[in-house]
Amino acid sequence: MSEIGAGDAVTTAAAAVGWRRAGVAGAAIGVIAAGAAAGVAVERLTVGRGMRRRARLALDATGPYGSLRGLPGRATADDGTELYYEVDEVEPDGAADIGPGGGGDAAAPGTRRRRLFGRKAPAPVTVVFSHGYCLSQDSWHFQRAALRGLVRTVHWDQRSHGRSERGRSQAEGVTVGIDQLGRDLKAVIDAAAPEGRLVLVGHSMGGMTMMALADQFPALIRDRVAAVAFVGTSSGKLGEVNFGLPVAGVNAVRRVLPGVLRALGSQAELVERGRRATADLFAGLIKRYSFGSRDVDPAVERFAERLIESTPIDVVAEFYPAFTEHDKSGALPAFRDAPVLILAGDKDLVTPSSHSETIADQLPDAELVIVPDAGHLVMLEHPETVTDRLADLLVRVGAVPAAANVGGHGSTAQQPGD
Repeated sequence: MSEIGAGDAVTTAAAAVGWRRAGVAGAAIGVIAAGAAAGVAVERLTVGRGMRRRARLALDATGPYGSLRGLPGRATADDGTELYYEVDEVEPDGAADIGPGGGGDAAAPGTRRRRLFGRKAPAPVTVVFSHGYCLSQDSWHFQRAALRGLVRTVHWDQRSHGRSERGRSQAEGVTVGIDQLGRDLKAVIDAAAPEGRLVLVGHSMGGMTMMALADQFPALIRDRVAAVAFVGTSSGKLGEVNFGLPVAGVNAVRRVLPGVLRALGSQAELVERGRRATADLFAGLIKRYSFGSRDVDPAVERFAERLIESTPIDVVAEFYPAFTEHDKSGALPAFRDAPVLILAGDKDLVTPSSHSETIADQLPDAELVIVPDAGHLVMLEHPETVTDRLADLLVRVGAVPAAANVGGHGSTAQQPGD
């Protein structure tokens, strides 16, 4: 669950433990949370809390997802924030340029760089993956596993997320906006892929980040971007999303949520304790707002929980207002000259598939894929479908050979490195 749904889930969890400063607003959100959680209540009545806790610990110990690592690097944003990224290189023999064991911090000894008559070969195509709100670069686990060794990829953590530094401007009280994230992406591109063609892939907030990049740096899109993939994202009007809840309840939440989030963010330590104490409710909300199907691999569910749990409440509070203000429909024409993939889950409650259809209306030559029985984290829930369409896009622009074997990759039945 990314974007607004994550903020709702965290807020409702805090309200559920009765945090007094949230007052009437917290109570209202708590009531809505109860309705949202009703769908998962029955299964939780049949399994004891202690057993559920042990199951989570077992999944944490054995879950393979999010374990892929590449060559680390850091880009510096315009406000001095250090943004963490990793690169998976492609070597002449087709092996990914990674450290020993697939997770080292330096290239393996003896790594060779291709030369052409004593000069460096032309820069390869680089696929840059941008993740969503309350997630990290690891949310692209399946797609990363599928493409390793086939194409050069860059995975980065948005400011205040994952391994990136907390936004320095935000520490000084500056409101974070989608435009800032667009400039952050430009800094990552300048550091990790200063030359060569680019394929931009973004999920949810990551797709919005790409739109902000196009809005501020249209020449970069025109001169270097070979293809684009928008996954579960929106070009605006997120303030109208109802999250599958009754209209009256949604309107109440919209009125009070910004203030409640600010209050919660000011008492982060207390709220984090509340999140841990209400782990079952939190897990139920994540499942509802992340996935559309009933039969999701429990290890994938727990992986999504871990990603979202790792986002501090004050970061949730800082970013939330940016989504209601987001409107980048005017930037979409910058992508018209490049092949575009637009993909969404048909049961996405956070950025409904109608938002993807709106983007497609602006980009009539784009491929629009609505994935049945899929929620907001479609790249984790139905990784084969997302990987297949992304691989097809890469083949179309020559980034991946047509004969490349991407077929079985991205399956939840596989382990990293298979």
